[in-house]
This record gives sequence, structure tokens and C-alpha cells, in this order.
Amino acid sequence: MAKAVAGEADRARTILDEHLQVAERSRAELPEQIVELTDALAGVLAGGGKLLTFGNGGSAADAQHFAAELTGHFLIERGPLAAIALTTDTSALTAIGNDYAFADVFARQVTALARPGDLAVGISTSGGAENVVRGLQAAKARGAVTWALTGGSGGRVREIADRAIVVPSGATARIQEMHITIIHAVCALLDERLTAADSG
Repeated sequence: MAKAVAGEADRARTILDEHLQVAERSRAELPEQIVELTDALAGVLAGGGKLLTFGNGGSAADAQHFAAELTGHFLIERGPLAAIALTTDTSALTAIGNDYAFADVFARQVTALARPGDLAVGISTSGGAENVVRGLQAAKARGAVTWALTGGSGGRVREIADRAIVVPSGATARIQEMHITIIHAVCALLDERLTAADSG
């Protein structure tokens, strides 16, 4: 048992090393894009628009986390900000999936909810999730600004979205770890801007 635990500790250390390597590359490559996404979100919110965000599995959790940080609060006490995660309404998801196709579960909601001046953020670690692709396409058709959070090559979502943040890794877990860090960075920068605006 002691040998197994020692081996597992080495494996855990390797996983943490992999995380740090991806984090370091992200630190070198992504800060300007994080600021650009913050700019886009701040502009949308200031103009009375809203964030619509969506993804599958762990990316669905990230979408919900993103929306919750805005409608609740992140680092500062402030008013709620308009954000909706399209992954939380089980009636809509199952009805659309059953009556149409699972590939349309986000596109139908986006078509119903998105307006010009809104921001849609589709999250897909591979960049190839068909329902995220269709959700972004629907958002563009409705006149919303579109961003993608993805990894690897960026896949189809990188091609479709107006802008994309592509984590420099092909490992799903490492990409997801960076996605939530990117979301936290955007929320922190947004909070700091709102604090500066209030104090000014």
C-alpha cells in the first residue's frame, strides 16, 4: 500500500506539473485576449446587453459558473450583471433535444433570447461540439457578438466565433482548468473596472 501511495504521489506531481506548464504558456500567450474579452463583455453590459454562455459537461459547469459570478458577485459587492447560462433549464434542454436534436439545444435558446448588442460565449474544449457550433452560428444570425473558449487547434468554434481564446493544450482537463482561470480573470478585471468607475 505504501508503494502504491508513493506512486500515486508521483502521478499527482506529474499532473500538477502538466497544469503548471499549460498555465505558464497561457500566461505568456493569452493575457491580451483575456483583456479583449473583458472589453467586449464590459461594452455589452454598459449598453444594456447580456451574456449568453453555454457548453457541455465540464464546459456547461464553466458556463454556469461564469453566469453566476456576474448575476451574483465575484470580488466586490456590486449590482447584478445580466448573464444567462443556457445549460440550466432541463425542461428546455430535454424538450429541444427530444423534439428537434441535441445539436440544437443551444441554438434554439439563443434564437429565442439573443439580441443585437448581446454577447454569446460558447465553451468547447475540443472546438468541435456541434451544439456549441450551432449556438454560436445562431448568435451571429441574431446580431450578437460571439466569443469561444476552446483549446488545441480551436476547431470549428474558432472559425465561427468573432474571437476565440484557445488554450495551448490538447488535454481536456488542462484546458478546462485554464478556462475557469480565464473566466475568473475576466470577472476580476470587470470588478476592478466597476470599482474604478464608481470611485471616479
